[in-house]
Amino acid sequence: MDGMAQKRLGGAAAAMNSTGRIQVNPQKTGASQTATSRWFRTIRPAPAPRLRLVCFPHAGGNAGFFRAWKDLVPEGVELLAAQYPARESRFLDAPAETMDELVADLADASRDLFDVPVAFFGHSMGASVAYELATRLGEEHGRTPTALFVSGRGGPGTERRPGLADAGEEELIAELSEMGGTQAEVFLDVELRELVLPAIRADYRLLERYDARIPDADSLLDVPVVAYYGDGEADLDHDSVMAWSAITRSGFHHRSFDGGHFYLVDEADSLVQDLLSRLPISN
Repeated sequence: MDGMAQKRLGGAAAAMNSTGRIQVNPQKTGASQTATSRWFRTIRPAPAPRLRLVCFPHAGGNAGFFRAWKDLVPEGVELLAAQYPARESRFLDAPAETMDELVADLADASRDLFDVPVAFFGHSMGASVAYELATRLGEEHGRTPTALFVSGRGGPGTERRPGLADAGEEELIAELSEMGGTQAEVFLDVELRELVLPAIRADYRLLERYDARIPDADSLLDVPVVAYYGDGEADLDHDSVMAWSAITRSGFHHRSFDGGHFYLVDEADSLVQDLLSRLPISN
């Protein structure tokens, strides 16, 4: 990134929000922040929450992707989203190089969230992050989420490896545009493109190194799992969705929505309502 790009941002972090547009976020990562506040952004606070819904974004995504959900959750549900390094308020932080590194830090940061019931939702890469975090928290910290919602990704052993970490810029942009998660105008601005693509490449590299843990009978989650997906998703089939059923002993369900990989942008209301209906809260 050249000096003009830095000056343009005014020292703030830039990232894509849920519509794919660039947003300048003035928040900084400082020594006064706790690990929890650094790793999790509160999208909708609740003074006395009955439950926390914690969301994990896709590769290259950020906590702001879930800002559209703010008005979709009822009072008493606190909505948080994970803020991975190298984007938004953590723009200057080095990205995680492996899933294990990312999940270890998230596990340390999330322990204080469990004073009330917690549910996890993860989309695409975030589905794997949520699954690995739920497993680690149970094994190492004795904490388990109330439910695990996974979206837009095949279960352990069936994950797609994008193979795009070192792809040429045009190939990478074409792939991202085809998936529909990023508006095309983002890539028309060279300076903004230089800000967005490194985090995406880093996440793709992490996914290429990732081998999901496939639990045996003794290490199954005691957590109900629900898998969501778009019925036009090119990289998911019935078997890869059903692979999520093998991670739990506490029940599995799945549901499709109209759309492709980013079906949840247009189907946010229906998705969140379905998700909430499966949680021990009253709307």
